[in-house]
Amino acid sequence: MKKITTILLDMYGVILEESKGFFIPYTFGSFDQAEHERLTRQFKEEKLFTRAANGEMTSDEFLTQLGFKDPQFHMVNYIDNFLTLDPGFREFAEKYYRQYDFVLLSNDVSEWSAYITKHHDLDQYFTHKIVSGDVKCRKPDRRIYEIALERTGKKPEECCFVDNSVKNLITAAELGIEPILFNRDGEEYTGTIVNSFAELAELLG
Repeated sequence: MKKITTILLDMYGVILEESKGFFIPYTFGSFDQAEHERLTRQFKEEKLFTRAANGEMTSDEFLTQLGFKDPQFHMVNYIDNFLTLDPGFREFAEKYYRQYDFVLLSNDVSEWSAYITKHHDLDQYFTHKIVSGDVKCRKPDRRIYEIALERTGKKPEECCFVDNSVKNLITAAELGIEPILFNRDGEEYTGTIVNSFAELAELLG
């Protein structure tokens, strides 16, 4: 690899084992069958989840619109019980976060991302956190990568980006950022692939 000073890291499917998450099944399981048509419309047609992750509404507003009576409880319950920190991440982070700048680059609801990093004690590792809900744009939109470069003050060639989605890596590569597929979902990719944080560590040397 070329000389890298900064590692951009995705959250879902990289730092967290779940690439898609289980929030939609969690939601359907929380309501009676009679509510499922409404929920389907809210997710598919009204795109509430996408809008929340784009910062168009808060977590409480999002969950309340879905029908949850205690939105704070359900945010915490879902994150605590349905999302799993990759068992190799902390060892990797402890070894490398002083050698490289770690930057979170994640599509997520603002409050969810903040809770996840606090809950797992991850804030100590990141010099910057670029979250779609905060910056109002999401991967693979070119703008979110440009925001990451602007805020870190880094040149693209100083950065690598680790993500489990090929489409997100394509935009990064177009900007000159070194793309690395974290092969959580078995996507086809002709570039650099790692299957674990141990393999990413080997790549970094």
